Amino acid sequence: MTPVELNNLLEQLIATWENEVVEFKQAGNDYDTDKIGEYFSALSNEANLRGMDRAWLVFGINNKTRGVVGSDYRMEPERLNGLKNQIAQATEPSINMREIHVLNHPNGRVVLFEIPAAPRGIPIAWKGHYYARAGESRTSLGLDKLDEMRQQTLQQDWSAQVIAGASLTDLDEEAVRRARESFAQKYANRFAADEVMNWPLTAFLDRARLTQNGQITRTAVLLLGKAESAYLLLPHPAQLTWKLEGQERAYEHFGPPFLLNTTRLYQRIRNIQLRILPQDELIPVEVSKYNQQTVLEALHNCIAHQDYTRNGRVVVTEQPDQLIFENEGSFFEGQPDEYIEGDKTPRRYRNPFLTQAMAELNMIDTMGYGIHLIYRSQVQRYFPLPDYDLSHPSEVKMILYGGVVDPAYSRLLIQKTDLPLVDILALDRVQKKFPIPDEAAARLRRSGLIEGRKPNFHVSAMVANATASKADYIRTRAQDDEFYAKLLTDYLAKFGRADRTEINKLLIAKLSEALSDQQKQDKIGNLLTKLRRNKRIVNIGTRSQPVWRIAG
Repeated sequence: MTPVELNNLLEQLIATWENEVVEFKQAGNDYDTDKIGEYFSALSNEANLRGMDRAWLVFGINNKTRGVVGSDYRMEPERLNGLKNQIAQATEPSINMREIHVLNHPNGRVVLFEIPAAPRGIPIAWKGHYYARAGESRTSLGLDKLDEMRQQTLQQDWSAQVIAGASLTDLDEEAVRRARESFAQKYANRFAADEVMNWPLTAFLDRARLTQNGQITRTAVLLLGKAESAYLLLPHPAQLTWKLEGQERAYEHFGPPFLLNTTRLYQRIRNIQLRILPQDELIPVEVSKYNQQTVLEALHNCIAHQDYTRNGRVVVTEQPDQLIFENEGSFFEGQPDEYIEGDKTPRRYRNPFLTQAMAELNMIDTMGYGIHLIYRSQVQRYFPLPDYDLSHPSEVKMILYGGVVDPAYSRLLIQKTDLPLVDILALDRVQKKFPIPDEAAARLRRSGLIEGRKPNFHVSAMVANATASKADYIRTRAQDDEFYAKLLTDYLAKFGRADRTEINKLLIAKLSEALSDQQKQDKIGNLLTKLRRNKRIVNIGTRSQPVWRIAG
């Protein structure tokens, strides 16, 4: 918003004063984050219940005079924007502050927190507790309001809606047969396979949660519908797209039935065998570029969690060394990192009817193990772990690697099959040049698994001593300062003098390739300063254009 628009908004909010979706605080420079989180939960939930798309928490207003007095809360923009991450981490499901607006009012600085309404059917909790408003007061979310919000899910689940005019003839016979087989396999301890195969079709579809009292739902068409029945879902494009990028380019679209066509999409992916040479061995380990179960798990997750109301498609992009899975809608319950260990169980789903049907057909599980299984599969195949990109608020991207990033990392997984997952996660970030927590770095260093200085860690020599990786290790390993000092002093002893250009030419090629160009320049500058202070070299040039020679 422009300053004029913000000022007009502030005047309107003050004129109507505090209510269920507006709260004013004077707020000093250190307002309690937990209190902000509680207001965030309360205002977000109330905005949902009142059919509004946002609520407001405003700092810099005196409650008694109802006038602007200014607030010093988090004056630095970085700290202020950091609140968004704090809110996202402690709300459940994770939700972001829309915007934090700062208005430089003549009477002082005003901070306006734009809080999004809770999604339909999903109350927002702060650190496990649900909050609401009673007039101007913050209170717990009562059972009546909680029930009212949760009822919204049943009314608005896109996948559960019955399609008027659709019939059993709109379903694909092969998909129905495969669905019966999958259902019988899942419940083999309860039903004989022949019994399931002989159930009346309407009875089977109801038991598999695909229909409602024999009526065809959107879920039934998505999973079992004929290709020509996709029009029943318009304007929502029920479509999966495979796209090939690289030297060759190609694409193909897949419609219903998804139960069959996810496998057909997988078959379009180029899945060759790759060889990884273990440390100190001559016989390579062969692994497939992609594991079929892993690819289908990722694709089925996209289908289950897609926000179909956004009228988008699920896209799988094949690049030379990775697959990128994209689906519409934010990550729905928590964050991906919470599911890696396999301990978190989601409590709600964007498409509960569709999710339940997919579970009945053995396409997914509903206990949150999917991400854990994908990570474990990559570890067992010695490949980098998946990465999630949640930078866009309305889409989820998952990158699945189909090649080696750092040979030393892959050799380490071959050698050390008992590494805990937490260490593998940290090592994976090291090989991708991502930062890792200090505690993880200290633990890996004590175990002899990494070397280097923060932030330029790399796999240690213990892991990277195979013939194929020795050269890479030497190029990235940082030498002692004395090594570079001797190179320089030997040069000066032979040639008498050297300016900075000549010194750069001498040393830059010798420095660790893990350093950036600027870091290399800084290291050389620090080395010259250290040698000058130790009176080993002197500057016989000017301050702006130094020329160095041996001291004495």
